[in-house]
Amino acid sequence: MAGSSFGNIFRITTWGESHGKGIGVVVDGCPAGLPLCEQDIQQYLDRRKPGQSKFTTQRNEADTVEILSGIFEGKTSGTPISLLVHNQDQHSGDYSEIASYYRPGHADYCFDSKYGFRDYRGGGRSSGRETIGRVAGGAIAAKILEQMGITFVTYSKSIGPVTISPERFDASVISQNKLYMPDEKAAEEASAYLEQCMKESNSAGGTIECVVNGLPAGLGDPVFEKLDANLAKAILSIGAVKGFEIGDGFGVSSSTGLTNNDAFISRDGKIAKATNHSGGTLGGISDGSPLVFRAAVKPTPSIASAQQTVNQNGEEIEISIKGRHDPVVVPRAVVVVETMAAITILDALLSNMTARLDKIVDFYKK
Repeated sequence: MAGSSFGNIFRITTWGESHGKGIGVVVDGCPAGLPLCEQDIQQYLDRRKPGQSKFTTQRNEADTVEILSGIFEGKTSGTPISLLVHNQDQHSGDYSEIASYYRPGHADYCFDSKYGFRDYRGGGRSSGRETIGRVAGGAIAAKILEQMGITFVTYSKSIGPVTISPERFDASVISQNKLYMPDEKAAEEASAYLEQCMKESNSAGGTIECVVNGLPAGLGDPVFEKLDANLAKAILSIGAVKGFEIGDGFGVSSSTGLTNNDAFISRDGKIAKATNHSGGTLGGISDGSPLVFRAAVKPTPSIASAQQTVNQNGEEIEISIKGRHDPVVVPRAVVVVETMAAITILDALLSNMTARLDKIVDFYKK
C-alpha cells in the first residue's frame, strides 16, 4: 500500500491496523541531540486515547507507547525513530457481520473496489486508530518546535450547532473539559446536544481550530510547496476531516479587497500586519503573523440507528451498526490536527534552511 508516508525532510511513515497486533510510526529526519523519552510522546497520545468520557468510544486501550529505536542515552541519535503502541482490547467479533455489506459513510466499498479485499475489523487502515502513529510522530515535531518558541493552541471550535463565543474564549479551560472547548458555557451546551444525539442513536460533527504562534516569516514555497497547501494536505489526510480553511477561509468569497487585505504596519521596529485575514500566509509563505486554520470534521458514520445499504451481491438491506463508537470524534481529533500541523511546519522549517546562500555560508563558516 503506497501513501503511508508524509513529509520531505522530517518524514513519518505510519503502519498497523485497528485490530492488528499494534499501531506505530517510523520517524526519519529528526535531528540528533533532542532529549526524548516515552512520556514526551505519551502526553500527546493521552489526549486522543479512547474512554476519556461518555462521549468517546469505551474501547479500553491505554495506548502506551514504546520507543524501539533512534534514542541513545536519552537523546535522539539522528537515526530513524520507531514507535509502537500495542492493541489490547480488540473486539473483532463485533465486526464479523459487516464483512458481507458496505457501511454508509465508511471506506468499505472503496477498499473492495481498489484492492478486491479489505480488513473489515474496525476499518483496518482506514480506522481512526491509524492516527496514533501521526500523533506519536507529531509529538516529536512539537517538542522541537517548542525549543524555537513555536507553540500551538488547538481546540474544538464547534460541535453540532454549538459554536464557542469569542467573548467567552478562555484557553485555560480547553483541557478542563472533555470536549476541549475554550468556552465553558459552549461546552455545557455541546454536552447536552451530544446527550440528545446518543439518545437518538445518532452522532455529531464539528470544527477544530488551530492557532500557531511564534512562526517566523518566510516558511513555505510559492508554487507546489506552499505552506498552506501542505497544511491542507496534512489535515485533509485525517480520515474524518472533510474541509480545510485558513484565515477567513470561505468568508473571503463575500468580502472585498478593502476589507480582506491586511495592512502592513511597523510594530516595535518590526514589520507586522494590522489584521490577519490571511491567516498567517501570503503567496504560500508564512508572513510572521499567527497561523490560523480550521478543519471540518464529519459526524461519526458508525451509528446504531437503522440505515439503508447494500451487501456485496448488490442486494438492498437495512443495518444497525454494532460495536463501540464515538458519538463525536471532534475532541479526540484536536490533538491529531495539532500534531499533523507540527509535522508540516517542522518539515517547512528544515526545508527553508537551504533557501538562502548567505545563510548557508554563515552556517558552515562558524
